[in-house]
Amino acid sequence: MPEGDTVWQAARRLDAALAGCVLVRADLRVPRLATADLRGRGVLGAVSRGKHLLTRVEGGLTLHSHLRMDGSWKVFGPGEPWRGGPAHQIRAILGADNGRTAVGYRLPVLDLLRTADEGRVVGHLGPDLLGPDWDPDEALRRLLADPARPLGTALLDQRNLAGIGNVYMAELCFLARATPWLPIGELPDPADLVATAKRLLEANRTVPDRTTTPAATRSRLHVYARAGRPCLTCGTPVRVAPEPHDHPGRSRPTYWCPHCQHGPAPGTARTG
Repeated sequence: MPEGDTVWQAARRLDAALAGCVLVRADLRVPRLATADLRGRGVLGAVSRGKHLLTRVEGGLTLHSHLRMDGSWKVFGPGEPWRGGPAHQIRAILGADNGRTAVGYRLPVLDLLRTADEGRVVGHLGPDLLGPDWDPDEALRRLLADPARPLGTALLDQRNLAGIGNVYMAELCFLARATPWLPIGELPDPADLVATAKRLLEANRTVPDRTTTPAATRSRLHVYARAGRPCLTCGTPVRVAPEPHDHPGRSRPTYWCPHCQHGPAPGTARTG
């Protein structure tokens, strides 16, 4: 699932390609937007808000998209072949008068709303780790509002702080030396965790390969997607457990080192 840094990069690409240009093509391939026509409108810019993308156009309209598990926006130059997936996976096409085209693939969320109503889709979010509204004290307050809540669940809740997905959740728990099932109220220094989250997303927002480990380390990540491989710190095999996902029928893999990280194991802490 794309995380805050990936969505921030996508917004930058869209903004660089479309901002200041006029749309000469606008094909929104979802039934409720079939009659919407944005052609002739200037693009004011594209920004990210947590994991949400907001592309603003003249006339007080915003195209809102969310990438969820595997959605993406690709930008192509004049005459460049579209390489992002088969045509039937395209949900949006925005062509600008500069010859560039932004194509949205597998977008599970695509809405057109008044810019003044953006709060309806992003107003519930906590402070954005990569946004101008970042407030570490408010993020910490929200995280600790339910001290009994498992650390991993609290970090993934976008109402607490916006931008953390499963990768950063696993890596932050490792760096805090706590399992994802430790009640967040028992974490020794939650303020340091918030500061680390900010540092990691800032460091990765302009690079193609996400890295949470020190330079020259043989792996870019400490535990995520390293099940069965030795922990970079102690050599103990990294473990993985399926955790309930926000969407029915799905589960998210949760990775941790049973030696370096302290706290409950899966199934011994409540998940809500």
